[in-house]
Amino acid sequence: MALTFTKPVTLGFTAPNFMLADVVSGKMISYDDIRGEKGTLVMFICNHCPYVQHVVHELVQLGKDYIPKGIGMVAISVNDVVGYPEDGPEKMKEFAEKHGFPFPYLFDESQESARLYDAVCTPDFDLFDAYNKCVYRGQLDGSRPGNDIPVTGKEMRKALEKLLSGEKIPEQQTPSAGCSIKWKY
Repeated sequence: MALTFTKPVTLGFTAPNFMLADVVSGKMISYDDIRGEKGTLVMFICNHCPYVQHVVHELVQLGKDYIPKGIGMVAISVNDVVGYPEDGPEKMKEFAEKHGFPFPYLFDESQESARLYDAVCTPDFDLFDAYNKCVYRGQLDGSRPGNDIPVTGKEMRKALEKLLSGEKIPEQQTPSAGCSIKWKY
């Protein structure tokens, strides 16, 4: 597992659209379908990554806490399933159901959504405001497998609370860290 950090980009970019299959429902879902009235969190994750496995319970809790408050959420997996069959759609469905995902889990075989969002690791997070402008592109919290820091979602929760209260989210953000996206070659 190669430790990779979220790619620094200028905040304020508009959320790219996508149309991808939800592995649980089988429905095609676009950004507009999951967009929240007050904001939207797009997460790039996968099943096999130990960094995702370490925080998955907090991702589920974020959904339970913030979807009712008007935040749309979605998880997208783009990994090459030839090299990483455990990240394929059937296993994704099992993973989502096992953990009780309150948000759709989409599969992007083309990997185009990751390119559009400049995602490079799992987990990789983009938080958009009600106008679909990116306001946060940082870490969930400082916890990593083996570092003995509890998983709390502290930094993402701060960003979400500031977004909901209309406060400006500081532009200085600690990038997320995890496994590199497994690109097709």
